[in-house]
Amino acid sequence: MAEKPYNVLFLCTGNSARSILAECVLNRLGQGRFKAFSAGSFPKGEVHPFALELLRRQNYATERLRSKSWNEFARLGAEPLDFVFTVCDNAAGEACPIWPGQPMTAHWGVFDPAAVEGSPEEKRRAFRNAASVLRRRIELLVSLPLERLDRLSIQDELRKAGK
Repeated sequence: MAEKPYNVLFLCTGNSARSILAECVLNRLGQGRFKAFSAGSFPKGEVHPFALELLRRQNYATERLRSKSWNEFARLGAEPLDFVFTVCDNAAGEACPIWPGQPMTAHWGVFDPAAVEGSPEEKRRAFRNAASVLRRRIELLVSLPLERLDRLSIQDELRKAGK
């Protein structure tokens, strides 16, 4: 086991749905081995109500969740990051800040459940589907023997997980 948890940042443009879901899932599945955060390039300023509803139904603590700028994680004195994952195509195409710690990066694009039109149940289904895709990828991350792999092998596995 690593001496300290691996710091992981999930990025999306608005930081209101996908990146928030990923943060919660990794903090639970990582069992202290990972410390997950989320942020956005243009944060909406609030967590999407359907994301909060889904997380609460799955017994996640949601009190401290907030939509925030990625600048919090790029400023001088910020905690070094080990991994940065973009979970939306817009964020993947943007010029990211320089992250402290020279983290490994990968794009794990997931469709935007907040963009789904339709009934409340159709929207809830979209959020469940997005959370399911993220969970499968995060399960792959936490199953990797990171302490025994070289940087290039880890990077390759992370990119494969996003496909």
